[in-house]
Amino acid sequence: MNITKEQIDELNAVVKVAVTKDDYQDKVETILKDYRKQANIPGFRKGQVPMGLIKKQYGKAILVDEVNKLIQDNLNKYLTEEKLDVLGNPLPKQRDNFNWDSDDFDFEFELGLAPSFEIDLKAKKAITHYTIIADDKMINEQIERIQKQYGKLINKTEVGKKDEVVGVFKNEEAEIENKTTLTISELKGKKAIDAFLGKKVGDTVTVNTKDLFKEDQDLARAIGVDSETAKEISVEVTFTIEEINEREPAKLDQELFDKLFGPDVIKSEEELKNKIKEDSEQQFVQQTDQKLLNDVTEDFIENTKFDLPSNFLKKWIQLTGEKVLSDDEAAAEYEKSEKGLRYQLIEGKIIQENKLQVQFDELKEFAKGFIKSQMAQFGQLNPAEEELDNIAGRVLSNQEEVKRLSEQLMSQKLITLYKEKANLKTKEVTYENFVKEVYG
Repeated sequence: MNITKEQIDELNAVVKVAVTKDDYQDKVETILKDYRKQANIPGFRKGQVPMGLIKKQYGKAILVDEVNKLIQDNLNKYLTEEKLDVLGNPLPKQRDNFNWDSDDFDFEFELGLAPSFEIDLKAKKAITHYTIIADDKMINEQIERIQKQYGKLINKTEVGKKDEVVGVFKNEEAEIENKTTLTISELKGKKAIDAFLGKKVGDTVTVNTKDLFKEDQDLARAIGVDSETAKEISVEVTFTIEEINEREPAKLDQELFDKLFGPDVIKSEEELKNKIKEDSEQQFVQQTDQKLLNDVTEDFIENTKFDLPSNFLKKWIQLTGEKVLSDDEAAAEYEKSEKGLRYQLIEGKIIQENKLQVQFDELKEFAKGFIKSQMAQFGQLNPAEEELDNIAGRVLSNQEEVKRLSEQLMSQKLITLYKEKANLKTKEVTYENFVKEVYG
Protein backbone atom coordinates (compact mmCIF):
# COMPACT_ATOMS: atom_id res chain seq x y z
CA MET A 1 0.00 0.00 0.00
CA ASN A 2 1.26 3.44 -0.89
CA ILE A 3 0.03 6.66 0.77
CA THR A 4 1.00 10.12 -0.45
CA LYS A 5 -0.13 13.64 0.41
CA GLU A 6 -0.80 16.50 -1.99
CA GLN A 7 -0.81 19.88 -0.25
CA ILE A 8 -3.54 22.12 -1.73
CA ASP A 9 -2.87 25.12 0.54
CA GLU A 10 -1.99 25.72 4.20
CA LEU A 11 -5.36 24.43 5.41
CA ASN A 12 -6.29 21.79 2.85
CA ALA A 13 -4.66 18.64 1.53
CA VAL A 14 -5.56 15.45 -0.35
CA VAL A 15 -4.23 12.07 0.74
CA LYS A 16 -3.98 9.44 -2.00
CA VAL A 17 -4.09 5.77 -1.03
CA ALA A 18 -3.05 3.09 -3.56
CA VAL A 19 -4.14 -0.45 -2.64
CA THR A 20 -2.81 -3.46 -4.56
CA LYS A 21 -4.07 -7.03 -4.65
CA ASP A 22 -1.10 -8.14 -2.54
CA ASP A 23 -2.31 -5.85 0.29
CA TYR A 24 -5.63 -7.59 0.80
CA GLN A 25 -5.64 -10.97 -1.00
CA ASP A 26 -4.32 -13.18 1.81
CA LYS A 27 -6.82 -11.75 4.33
CA VAL A 28 -9.76 -12.11 1.91
CA GLU A 29 -8.80 -15.69 1.05
CA THR A 30 -8.57 -16.61 4.74
CA ILE A 31 -12.03 -15.21 5.45
CA LEU A 32 -13.51 -16.97 2.40
CA LYS A 33 -12.06 -20.30 3.61
CA ASP A 34 -13.68 -19.74 7.01
CA TYR A 35 -16.97 -18.97 5.31
CA ARG A 36 -16.67 -22.20 3.31
CA LYS A 37 -16.20 -24.25 6.47
CA GLN A 38 -19.35 -22.80 8.03
CA ALA A 39 -21.58 -22.33 4.96
CA ASN A 40 -24.94 -24.15 4.86
CA ILE A 41 -26.11 -24.16 1.22
CA PRO A 42 -28.79 -26.57 -0.01
CA GLY A 43 -27.34 -29.40 -2.14
CA PHE A 44 -23.92 -29.33 -0.49
CA ARG A 45 -22.55 -30.88 2.69
CA LYS A 46 -21.27 -28.44 5.30
CA GLY A 47 -17.67 -27.54 4.43
CA GLN A 48 -17.90 -28.97 0.92
CA VAL A 49 -19.37 -25.96 -0.92
CA PRO A 50 -17.24 -25.13 -3.99
CA MET A 51 -14.99 -22.13 -3.42
CA GLY A 52 -16.22 -20.60 -6.67
CA LEU A 53 -19.76 -20.47 -5.29
CA ILE A 54 -18.55 -18.96 -1.98
CA LYS A 55 -16.64 -16.26 -3.89
CA LYS A 56 -19.66 -15.55 -6.07
CA GLN A 57 -21.96 -15.08 -3.05
CA TYR A 58 -19.65 -13.44 -0.54
CA GLY A 59 -16.44 -12.44 -2.32
CA LYS A 60 -17.22 -8.84 -3.21
CA ALA A 61 -18.75 -7.97 0.18
CA ILE A 62 -15.71 -9.41 1.98
CA LEU A 63 -13.35 -7.62 -0.40
CA VAL A 64 -15.03 -4.26 0.15
CA ASP A 65 -15.08 -4.74 3.92
CA GLU A 66 -11.42 -5.75 4.16
CA VAL A 67 -10.19 -3.02 1.84
CA ASN A 68 -12.08 -0.40 3.87
CA LYS A 69 -10.61 -1.75 7.12
CA LEU A 70 -7.14 -1.75 5.58
CA ILE A 71 -7.53 1.84 4.39
CA GLN A 72 -8.87 3.06 7.75
CA ASP A 73 -6.08 1.45 9.78
CA ASN A 74 -3.29 2.62 7.50
CA LEU A 75 -4.72 6.10 7.01
CA ASN A 76 -4.96 6.67 10.76
CA LYS A 77 -1.41 5.36 11.18
CA TYR A 78 -0.20 7.68 8.41
CA LEU A 79 -1.82 10.76 9.97
CA THR A 80 -0.23 9.93 13.32
CA GLU A 81 3.24 9.24 11.93
CA GLU A 82 3.20 12.38 9.77
CA LYS A 83 1.92 14.42 12.74
CA LEU A 84 -0.90 15.87 10.66
CA ASP A 85 -3.25 17.89 12.87
CA VAL A 86 -6.57 17.40 11.09
CA LEU A 87 -9.98 18.90 11.81
CA GLY A 88 -12.95 16.56 11.61
CA ASN A 89 -12.20 13.32 9.75
CA PRO A 90 -10.79 12.63 6.27
CA LEU A 91 -13.56 12.82 3.66
CA PRO A 92 -13.44 10.32 0.77
CA LYS A 93 -13.63 11.97 -2.65
CA GLN A 94 -16.40 10.50 -4.78
CA ARG A 95 -15.35 8.89 -8.08
CA ASP A 96 -17.95 8.04 -10.72
CA ASN A 97 -15.80 5.46 -12.53
CA PHE A 98 -14.73 3.45 -9.48
CA ASN A 99 -14.74 -0.31 -10.13
CA TRP A 100 -14.62 -2.92 -7.35
CA ASP A 101 -13.95 -5.62 -9.95
CA SER A 102 -10.39 -4.35 -10.42
CA ASP A 103 -7.43 -5.88 -8.64
CA ASP A 104 -5.87 -2.57 -7.62
CA PHE A 105 -7.65 0.48 -6.20
CA ASP A 106 -6.91 4.16 -5.82
CA PHE A 107 -8.65 6.28 -3.17
CA GLU A 108 -8.46 9.97 -2.37
CA PHE A 109 -9.35 11.69 0.91
CA GLU A 110 -9.77 15.40 1.57
CA LEU A 111 -8.17 16.74 4.74
CA GLY A 112 -8.93 19.93 6.66
CA LEU A 113 -5.77 20.97 8.50
CA ALA A 114 -5.55 22.86 11.78
CA PRO A 115 -4.09 26.35 11.31
CA SER A 116 -0.81 27.57 12.75
CA PHE A 117 -1.10 30.51 15.13
CA GLU A 118 0.53 32.07 18.17
CA ILE A 119 -1.03 32.61 21.60
CA ASP A 120 -0.13 35.64 23.69
CA LEU A 121 -1.37 35.19 27.23
CA LYS A 122 -0.66 38.85 27.96
CA ALA A 123 -3.47 40.68 26.23
CA LYS A 124 -2.77 44.30 25.26
CA LYS A 125 -5.80 45.45 27.19
CA ALA A 126 -5.95 44.30 30.81
CA ILE A 127 -8.83 41.98 31.69
CA THR A 128 -10.75 42.70 34.90
CA HIS A 129 -10.37 40.09 37.62
CA TYR A 130 -13.13 40.74 40.14
CA THR A 131 -12.71 40.12 43.85
CA ILE A 132 -16.00 40.19 45.72
CA ILE A 133 -15.78 41.55 49.26
CA ALA A 134 -18.41 41.00 51.91
CA ASP A 135 -19.35 44.49 53.10
CA ASP A 136 -20.99 45.41 56.42
CA LYS A 137 -24.46 45.34 54.83
CA MET A 138 -24.04 41.76 53.64
CA ILE A 139 -22.53 40.60 56.93
CA ASN A 140 -25.30 42.22 59.00
CA GLU A 141 -28.00 40.72 56.75
CA GLN A 142 -26.41 37.28 57.21
CA ILE A 143 -26.38 37.73 60.98
CA GLU A 144 -30.05 38.74 60.89
CA ARG A 145 -30.86 35.57 58.90
CA ILE A 146 -28.98 33.45 61.44
CA GLN A 147 -30.80 35.11 64.33
CA LYS A 148 -34.15 34.48 62.62
CA GLN A 149 -33.32 30.89 61.75
CA TYR A 150 -32.31 30.04 65.30
CA GLY A 151 -34.82 32.30 67.00
CA LYS A 152 -38.04 31.17 68.64
CA LEU A 153 -41.63 31.59 67.47
CA ILE A 154 -44.13 33.52 69.57
CA ASN A 155 -47.78 32.91 68.71
CA LYS A 156 -49.86 36.03 67.95
CA THR A 157 -53.54 36.80 67.50
CA GLU A 158 -53.30 39.19 64.55
CA VAL A 159 -50.87 39.88 61.72
CA GLY A 160 -48.15 42.52 62.10
CA LYS A 161 -45.56 43.84 59.63
CA LYS A 162 -42.76 41.49 60.72
CA ASP A 163 -44.81 38.35 61.33
CA GLU A 164 -44.81 34.93 59.70
CA VAL A 165 -48.16 33.60 58.56
CA VAL A 166 -48.99 29.94 57.91
CA GLY A 167 -51.87 29.25 55.55
CA VAL A 168 -53.14 27.89 52.25
CA PHE A 169 -53.12 29.64 48.87
CA LYS A 170 -56.02 28.57 46.60
CA ASN A 171 -57.35 29.15 43.10
CA GLU A 172 -59.42 26.27 41.75
CA GLU A 173 -59.33 27.39 38.12
CA ALA A 174 -55.52 27.69 38.12
CA GLU A 175 -55.29 24.43 40.12
CA ILE A 176 -53.49 26.15 42.97
CA GLU A 177 -53.76 24.74 46.48
CA ASN A 178 -50.59 25.01 48.50
CA LYS A 179 -49.87 25.31 52.20
CA THR A 180 -46.97 27.62 52.92
CA THR A 181 -45.36 29.97 55.40
CA LEU A 182 -44.86 33.55 54.27
CA THR A 183 -43.17 36.47 55.94
CA ILE A 184 -45.08 39.73 55.58
CA SER A 185 -41.86 41.65 54.91
CA GLU A 186 -41.26 39.43 51.82
CA LEU A 187 -44.37 40.84 50.12
CA LYS A 188 -43.69 43.40 47.42
CA GLY A 189 -46.35 46.10 47.44
CA LYS A 190 -48.12 48.14 50.11
CA LYS A 191 -51.48 46.88 48.84
CA ALA A 192 -50.52 43.25 49.46
CA ILE A 193 -49.06 44.01 52.89
CA ASP A 194 -52.12 46.02 53.94
CA ALA A 195 -54.36 43.10 52.90
CA PHE A 196 -52.75 40.95 55.61
CA LEU A 197 -52.20 43.48 58.42
CA GLY A 198 -54.63 43.08 61.32
CA LYS A 199 -56.04 39.76 60.05
CA LYS A 200 -56.64 36.86 62.46
CA VAL A 201 -56.52 33.06 62.34
CA GLY A 202 -59.38 31.81 60.16
CA ASP A 203 -59.57 34.99 58.07
CA THR A 204 -59.23 34.77 54.30
CA VAL A 205 -57.23 37.30 52.29
CA THR A 206 -57.62 37.79 48.51
CA VAL A 207 -54.58 39.01 46.58
CA ASN A 208 -53.24 38.90 43.00
CA THR A 209 -50.15 36.83 42.23
CA LYS A 210 -48.75 39.55 39.94
CA ASP A 211 -46.01 41.40 41.87
CA LEU A 212 -47.09 39.72 45.12
CA PHE A 213 -43.50 38.90 46.11
CA LYS A 214 -40.22 40.70 45.55
CA GLU A 215 -38.72 37.58 43.94
CA ASP A 216 -40.36 35.19 41.44
CA GLN A 217 -38.80 32.23 43.24
CA ASP A 218 -40.66 33.19 46.44
CA LEU A 219 -43.97 33.25 44.55
CA ALA A 220 -43.19 29.85 42.98
CA ARG A 221 -42.53 28.35 46.42
CA ALA A 222 -45.57 30.01 48.00
CA ILE A 223 -48.22 28.93 45.48
CA GLY A 224 -46.56 25.67 44.43
CA VAL A 225 -45.72 26.31 40.75
CA ASP A 226 -42.51 26.11 38.70
CA SER A 227 -40.28 29.13 38.18
CA GLU A 228 -41.38 29.74 34.58
CA THR A 229 -45.06 29.79 35.57
CA ALA A 230 -44.28 32.15 38.45
CA LYS A 231 -42.84 34.72 36.00
CA GLU A 232 -46.02 34.84 33.91
CA ILE A 233 -48.97 34.00 36.18
CA SER A 234 -51.43 36.74 37.12
CA VAL A 235 -54.50 35.44 38.95
CA GLU A 236 -56.38 36.19 42.15
CA VAL A 237 -55.72 33.73 44.96
CA THR A 238 -57.20 33.38 48.42
CA PHE A 239 -55.05 32.81 51.47
CA THR A 240 -56.70 31.30 54.54
CA ILE A 241 -54.72 32.03 57.70
CA GLU A 242 -54.04 29.03 59.96
CA GLU A 243 -51.32 30.39 62.22
CA ILE A 244 -49.64 33.72 63.04
CA ASN A 245 -46.18 33.90 64.60
CA GLU A 246 -43.61 36.48 65.49
CA ARG A 247 -40.03 35.25 65.27
CA GLU A 248 -37.94 36.47 68.20
CA PRO A 249 -34.30 36.70 67.04
CA ALA A 250 -31.77 34.45 68.75
CA LYS A 251 -29.29 36.21 71.02
CA LEU A 252 -25.72 36.50 69.79
CA ASP A 253 -24.25 34.57 72.70
CA GLN A 254 -21.87 31.65 73.23
CA GLU A 255 -24.70 29.12 73.05
CA LEU A 256 -25.52 30.26 69.49
CA PHE A 257 -21.84 30.46 68.46
CA ASP A 258 -21.25 26.89 69.67
CA LYS A 259 -24.36 25.66 67.89
CA LEU A 260 -23.14 27.19 64.62
CA PHE A 261 -19.44 26.33 64.65
CA GLY A 262 -18.73 23.95 67.54
CA PRO A 263 -17.51 24.62 71.09
CA ASP A 264 -15.39 27.76 71.53
CA VAL A 265 -14.53 28.18 67.82
CA ILE A 266 -16.18 31.62 67.84
CA LYS A 267 -16.24 33.59 71.09
CA SER A 268 -17.56 37.05 70.19
CA GLU A 269 -19.79 38.94 67.80
CA GLU A 270 -16.67 40.42 66.19
CA GLU A 271 -15.24 36.95 65.56
CA LEU A 272 -18.62 35.90 64.12
CA LYS A 273 -18.54 38.80 61.66
CA ASN A 274 -14.98 37.95 60.62
CA LYS A 275 -15.95 34.29 60.10
CA ILE A 276 -19.00 35.22 57.99
CA LYS A 277 -16.85 37.62 55.94
CA GLU A 278 -14.18 34.96 55.33
CA ASP A 279 -16.68 32.21 54.43
CA SER A 280 -18.75 34.49 52.18
CA GLU A 281 -15.74 35.77 50.24
CA GLN A 282 -14.47 32.21 49.80
CA GLN A 283 -17.82 31.17 48.33
CA PHE A 284 -17.62 34.02 45.81
CA VAL A 285 -14.23 32.86 44.45
CA GLN A 286 -15.79 30.21 42.23
CA GLN A 287 -18.14 32.79 40.71
CA THR A 288 -15.41 35.34 40.01
CA ASP A 289 -13.10 32.62 38.67
CA GLN A 290 -15.77 31.54 36.19
CA LYS A 291 -16.22 35.16 35.14
CA LEU A 292 -12.47 35.46 34.63
CA LEU A 293 -12.37 32.24 32.57
CA ASN A 294 -15.23 33.48 30.37
CA ASP A 295 -13.63 36.88 29.84
CA VAL A 296 -10.19 35.48 28.99
CA THR A 297 -11.82 33.00 26.61
CA GLU A 298 -13.71 35.79 24.83
CA ASP A 299 -10.54 37.85 24.59
CA PHE A 300 -8.59 34.97 23.02
CA ILE A 301 -11.35 34.29 20.49
CA GLU A 302 -11.58 37.99 19.61
CA ASN A 303 -7.86 38.71 19.34
CA THR A 304 -6.26 35.45 18.17
CA LYS A 305 -6.59 35.63 14.41
CA PHE A 306 -6.35 32.59 12.14
CA ASP A 307 -8.22 31.09 9.21
CA LEU A 308 -10.07 27.79 9.22
CA PRO A 309 -10.64 25.38 6.31
CA SER A 310 -14.24 26.58 6.24
CA ASN A 311 -15.28 24.94 2.95
CA PHE A 312 -13.97 21.57 4.12
CA LEU A 313 -15.66 21.90 7.52
CA LYS A 314 -19.00 22.83 5.95
CA LYS A 315 -18.74 19.79 3.72
CA TRP A 316 -17.78 17.60 6.68
CA ILE A 317 -20.78 18.88 8.69
CA GLN A 318 -23.00 18.33 5.65
CA LEU A 319 -22.02 14.68 5.14
CA THR A 320 -21.22 13.21 8.56
CA GLY A 321 -24.35 13.87 10.63
CA GLU A 322 -27.37 11.65 11.13
CA LYS A 323 -28.73 12.96 7.84
CA VAL A 324 -27.17 14.71 4.87
CA LEU A 325 -27.71 18.48 5.13
CA SER A 326 -28.32 20.99 2.38
CA ASP A 327 -25.62 23.57 1.60
CA ASP A 328 -27.55 26.25 3.52
CA GLU A 329 -28.14 23.99 6.53
CA ALA A 330 -24.46 23.03 6.67
CA ALA A 331 -23.43 26.70 6.42
CA ALA A 332 -25.79 27.59 9.29
CA GLU A 333 -24.43 24.77 11.46
CA TYR A 334 -20.87 25.85 10.73
CA GLU A 335 -21.73 29.42 11.70
CA LYS A 336 -23.06 28.20 15.06
CA SER A 337 -20.05 26.00 15.81
CA GLU A 338 -17.19 28.13 14.46
CA LYS A 339 -16.63 30.10 17.68
CA GLY A 340 -16.50 26.92 19.77
CA LEU A 341 -14.09 25.29 17.33
CA ARG A 342 -11.80 28.30 17.43
CA TYR A 343 -11.63 28.16 21.21
CA GLN A 344 -11.03 24.38 21.19
CA LEU A 345 -7.95 25.01 19.07
CA ILE A 346 -6.81 27.92 21.25
CA GLU A 347 -7.38 26.01 24.49
CA GLY A 348 -5.62 22.92 23.13
CA LYS A 349 -2.58 25.00 22.20
CA ILE A 350 -2.48 26.69 25.63
CA ILE A 351 -2.70 23.31 27.37
CA GLN A 352 0.04 21.86 25.16
CA GLU A 353 2.44 24.82 25.38
CA ASN A 354 2.07 25.09 29.17
CA LYS A 355 2.21 21.31 29.72
CA LEU A 356 -1.08 21.21 31.61
CA GLN A 357 -2.13 17.65 32.38
CA VAL A 358 -4.70 15.93 34.55
CA GLN A 359 -3.07 13.08 36.48
CA PHE A 360 -5.22 10.33 37.97
CA ASP A 361 -4.03 10.96 41.55
CA GLU A 362 -4.97 14.64 41.43
CA LEU A 363 -8.26 13.79 39.71
CA LYS A 364 -9.05 11.43 42.60
CA GLU A 365 -8.23 14.14 45.15
CA PHE A 366 -10.38 16.60 43.20
CA ALA A 367 -13.26 14.09 43.21
CA LYS A 368 -12.86 13.58 46.98
CA GLY A 369 -13.02 17.33 47.57
CA PHE A 370 -16.18 17.54 45.48
CA ILE A 371 -17.73 14.62 47.39
CA LYS A 372 -16.73 16.13 50.74
CA SER A 373 -18.42 19.46 49.91
CA GLN A 374 -21.61 17.63 48.91
CA MET A 375 -21.60 15.60 52.13
CA ALA A 376 -21.14 18.80 54.16
CA GLN A 377 -24.42 20.12 52.75
CA PHE A 378 -26.16 17.20 54.48
CA GLY A 379 -24.39 17.73 57.79
CA GLN A 380 -21.56 15.19 57.31
CA LEU A 381 -18.67 17.50 58.08
CA ASN A 382 -15.87 15.02 58.81
CA PRO A 383 -16.24 11.88 56.66
CA ALA A 384 -13.58 9.20 57.10
CA GLU A 385 -10.80 9.08 54.51
CA GLU A 386 -11.63 5.45 53.73
CA GLU A 387 -15.25 6.40 53.02
CA LEU A 388 -14.14 9.20 50.68
CA ASP A 389 -11.77 6.82 48.88
CA ASN A 390 -14.54 4.28 48.34
CA ILE A 391 -17.03 6.84 47.02
CA ALA A 392 -14.38 8.43 44.77
CA GLY A 393 -13.52 4.99 43.40
CA ARG A 394 -17.15 4.38 42.44
CA VAL A 395 -17.49 7.83 40.88
CA LEU A 396 -14.31 7.41 38.82
CA SER A 397 -15.46 4.04 37.51
CA ASN A 398 -18.04 5.98 35.47
CA GLN A 399 -16.41 7.34 32.30
CA GLU A 400 -18.94 10.17 32.00
CA GLU A 401 -18.05 11.33 35.52
CA VAL A 402 -14.33 11.05 34.76
CA LYS A 403 -14.82 13.25 31.68
CA ARG A 404 -16.89 15.82 33.59
CA LEU A 405 -14.50 16.04 36.55
CA SER A 406 -11.44 16.13 34.26
CA GLU A 407 -12.91 19.11 32.40
CA GLN A 408 -13.61 20.90 35.69
CA LEU A 409 -10.09 20.23 36.96
CA MET A 410 -8.55 21.42 33.68
CA SER A 411 -10.64 24.60 33.92
CA GLN A 412 -9.14 25.18 37.38
CA LYS A 413 -5.64 24.69 35.99
CA LEU A 414 -6.35 27.18 33.21
CA ILE A 415 -7.71 29.73 35.70
CA THR A 416 -4.57 29.34 37.82
CA LEU A 417 -2.42 29.82 34.71
CA TYR A 418 -4.33 32.96 33.69
CA LYS A 419 -4.00 34.42 37.19
CA GLU A 420 -0.23 33.93 36.96
CA LYS A 421 0.44 34.98 33.37
CA ALA A 422 -2.46 36.93 31.87
CA ASN A 423 -2.68 40.73 31.85
CA LEU A 424 -5.20 41.25 34.65
CA LYS A 425 -6.34 44.18 36.73
CA THR A 426 -7.94 43.38 40.08
CA LYS A 427 -11.15 45.13 41.02
CA GLU A 428 -12.73 44.79 44.46
CA VAL A 429 -16.51 45.06 44.48
CA THR A 430 -19.43 44.17 46.69
CA TYR A 431 -21.61 41.31 45.51
CA GLU A 432 -24.38 43.78 44.74
CA ASN A 433 -22.10 45.86 42.48
CA PHE A 434 -20.65 42.69 40.89
CA VAL A 435 -24.15 41.62 39.84
CA LYS A 436 -24.86 45.11 38.45
CA GLU A 437 -21.62 45.26 36.44
CA VAL A 438 -21.65 41.70 35.14
CA TYR A 439 -25.34 40.97 34.65
CA GLY A 440 -26.73 44.48 34.28
